Amino acid sequence: MKQYIVDAFTNKPFSGNPAAVCVMDKWPSAEFMKNLAMENNLSETAFIVKEEQGYHLRWFTPGSEVELCGHATLASSFVILNYVEPDKDIVEFHTLSGKLTVKKKDNLYEMDFPTYEQKEIPVTDEMESAFGVRPVKAVLGPDLLCIFDSEEQIRNMKPDQSKLADLPGRGQDVTAKGKD
Repeated sequence: MKQYIVDAFTNKPFSGNPAAVCVMDKWPSAEFMKNLAMENNLSETAFIVKEEQGYHLRWFTPGSEVELCGHATLASSFVILNYVEPDKDIVEFHTLSGKLTVKKKDNLYEMDFPTYEQKEIPVTDEMESAFGVRPVKAVLGPDLLCIFDSEEQIRNMKPDQSKLADLPGRGQDVTAKGKD
């Protein structure tokens, strides 16, 4: 097994969103993958095995396997298209969320992801308490997405992890319009 650490969504080391990417010849046990993800202590560790129809990709957090992870898919694409098969400019992953295709265009990567039904839900006092700032909008699909007024609110946010666990959704995401 080879393991890479890739910073997604950036062109500078030690910034962006890091993910571990493990390229293997065969699958280890789910317990091994979960333990390695726990040891890596990153939000996601991606595990890849080459198959006849492309690559099989699985993602693990330090606590469990997840159905989809965008930044770890981007990191996995970077590893495959730069180190494993550098002569290619497209990679297909077979995942719990279905087939995901990533195309390399110059130094950029274009990803197609499955869509999920999302619905706007009321902003609650519990959201404000968990994030420390009141969102202006909340949308629920598999994850909770809270939208805030400014980039500064996101950058200065110090969420209460125990209160986040009580919010709806398998995970909680935040966003705001950025200045740059």
